[in-house]
Amino acid sequence: MMVGIVGRKKDTGNYEAFLDRHKVPYMTSLSISDLAACESLIFPGGGDITPAFFGERDRGSRSIDTELDILQLQALEYGIQRRIPILGICKGMQIINVGLGGSIIQDLPCADCHRYLDADQYHEVHNLPGSFLHHLYGEIMVVNSAHHQGLGKLGRGVQVVSRCPLDQCVEGICHKYLPVIGVQWHPERLDPARTEARGTALLSYFLYGRY
Repeated sequence: MMVGIVGRKKDTGNYEAFLDRHKVPYMTSLSISDLAACESLIFPGGGDITPAFFGERDRGSRSIDTELDILQLQALEYGIQRRIPILGICKGMQIINVGLGGSIIQDLPCADCHRYLDADQYHEVHNLPGSFLHHLYGEIMVVNSAHHQGLGKLGRGVQVVSRCPLDQCVEGICHKYLPVIGVQWHPERLDPARTEARGTALLSYFLYGRY
């Protein structure tokens, strides 16, 4: 299964290495013509989404790349139209929500427990019983965290399947009808010294699981 990483190649090394380790074929591109050869799409982490795309002014967003946002939102629409599996990671989960009409909390009130501080932070999340994350990891898991924003209003068809108990920040989503999932944490770089959770489980579900 060819996976499309929807990002700029200079910024996607961790995701490429993750797929390389698991011998998953991929291409990294922002071109719809390239992504047409892919059977699934990964939307990677990155900076913050241009607030105008969810109807707000800038109130604390950082590292905005509007051209990248436009291309990722176009690729998301293309993937949804084709009904192919989509995985959003960190910013990628937020792109899914915004692309489906949702919004972003531009600076979380409890951002200090989530933001990147020289390295990823780690904290518990609680997975909703019956959800794909509960099936993969159980009710409680420890994840890595490197963000200061979170989901606000949910997009069309988006369901929350995981939250951080510290502030109820959304940590995982799925779509009611489409093969679309997202996590706020980074499965491609989980530290085995900090958590028992492994990104391999999520990758296998994304590539081969049932939706």
